Amino acid sequence: MDKQGKIQSRKIDQLVSREMLAEAIIKHDFSYSFVEYDGIRAWANYASPELIMPSRNTSVVDVQKVYFKEKEKLRQVLAKIPNRVCLTFYCWKKGTSEGYLYLIASYVDDNWKLVSKILNFCRMISPHTGVELAATIYDCLKEWGIDKKVFSITLENATNNDSMQNILKGHLSLQQSLLCDGEYFHVRCSAHILNLIVQEGLKAANDALFRVRESVKYVKGSDARMRKFEQCVKQVGISTNLGLRLDVATRWNSTYLMLESALQYEKDFSSLQLVDRNYSHCPTSDHWRRVEKICEFLEPFHEITNLISGSSYPTSNLYFMQVWKIECMLMEKAHNPDGIIKEMASRMSKKFDKYWSKYSVVLAFGAILDPRFKLQLLRYCYSKVDDASAQEKVETMKKKLYKLYEYYAISQIGATTSTILCKPTQERSRSNQKESRLFDEFKMFESEPFCNAGKSELDLYLEEQKLDYEKFHGMDVIKYWKENERKYLDLSVMARDVLSVPITTVASESMFSIGGRVVTKYRSCIHHENVQTLVTTRNWLHGFTWPNADEDEAVKETIPHVDSDVIDGSGPSGYVTAAS
Repeated sequence: MDKQGKIQSRKIDQLVSREMLAEAIIKHDFSYSFVEYDGIRAWANYASPELIMPSRNTSVVDVQKVYFKEKEKLRQVLAKIPNRVCLTFYCWKKGTSEGYLYLIASYVDDNWKLVSKILNFCRMISPHTGVELAATIYDCLKEWGIDKKVFSITLENATNNDSMQNILKGHLSLQQSLLCDGEYFHVRCSAHILNLIVQEGLKAANDALFRVRESVKYVKGSDARMRKFEQCVKQVGISTNLGLRLDVATRWNSTYLMLESALQYEKDFSSLQLVDRNYSHCPTSDHWRRVEKICEFLEPFHEITNLISGSSYPTSNLYFMQVWKIECMLMEKAHNPDGIIKEMASRMSKKFDKYWSKYSVVLAFGAILDPRFKLQLLRYCYSKVDDASAQEKVETMKKKLYKLYEYYAISQIGATTSTILCKPTQERSRSNQKESRLFDEFKMFESEPFCNAGKSELDLYLEEQKLDYEKFHGMDVIKYWKENERKYLDLSVMARDVLSVPITTVASESMFSIGGRVVTKYRSCIHHENVQTLVTTRNWLHGFTWPNADEDEAVKETIPHVDSDVIDGSGPSGYVTAAS
């Protein structure tokens, strides 16, 4: 206050103001020209005549400063973590124009939190061949300094992706940076494979499916039809707020949701047929009974899809049991008395055998590294499918697990000794160094009981009694390994990597909405480097969250699905999740 008691305005730091403005542009997806709007400048001048609003070009430079600062921070984090990173890759196409490449790194950080960061969101000029994609990704890995720290890459089932991962694996193998000669490098997206399996089964129910889809499409085709249908709902007296849902043909569980919602309005569709002679695809009673059975059959698959396709990456310990459940359900439905359901199960079983007959070894490791499951779960699941070969499969899996562990046991010896003996003594006075070193050696001796017993950490972990599943039902598996890090120095690093493997690319595909907010039809001329700056910096600062959920939902409605060249020619794969 001044001498008259009046409140004086605080002096504005122009550099701090510009940095805050740059971060607001990043967070809220404002256009760069936002700072030059007359209304904004008038408001800023009214708030404080001392505030100097930057120009559009200055804002671009300010945003780039934030980008480079945050990029360096992330580079340092990736360099310091003792574990590797697991990649997820996807191509996003903006309408029919340019394509963008997403490359995301998942890893367990120093605080033992599973995080995912966008490393690259760059424009990809056609053609998107395996050679071009591999070169772009490899250059990105070298730029980030993690070309020797890659554990796996999760991809959807596209032919160019198969070619790309083979070429990329070749680059990484030349520098001997992949574990087990890259045996666990390529991970197929579980949600995409499940989509292919269920889509194959739905082909057996085309007639009922066609009639329901056409009925929903007809009603939602105009406001007049919707009003007429609403009148039928009132007359029939159906009490439901579910609403009709039209599916996307390439997204199988959107089809399930459509059938589920349409079932609630069976009588209303029959009523509509009586009052609207133009409505010609009303399902018969037999069709509706068929739809009931299909929904009952597909409900477990829908639940599994929601589990593995959440908006954030689920840890890989969830994978094995879900795939096993699917196989058991298909085996059970193969003997169903209903001919259509039996045919659906038969078709789906063939597709299952094509992709999942051997499951995924590295993702099965995730179940073993869950202290509630270990090898006992694999033994139980294999015996339920084929008791004769169960023990052989378990021994094969165990052998592969020990082979992978050997890489960590060898590579971590020097790192462990350095961490325990050297680092703590750097800040100690010389007079205490001898005593401190002896104490540190004693601590290291305590943390390595396997030396005396002639057993490895993996031996001890597998021999230790597993935790009770009911008691630890909601257990955070990564937290378990954090709490037992000193007990399992090498094995805990391996657990970091295995549990970080994304079992699906769905979380990365949900990021289309991020790109869709930046590259809108009103900002179609924005330079591709500025697109990468805005998308990646926003992710580094705020993760995959949006400040306005309602606005975000509206944006998601406008995001087109990306067509994929699927291996077996089934067309683009897709599904619906809360984040899609």
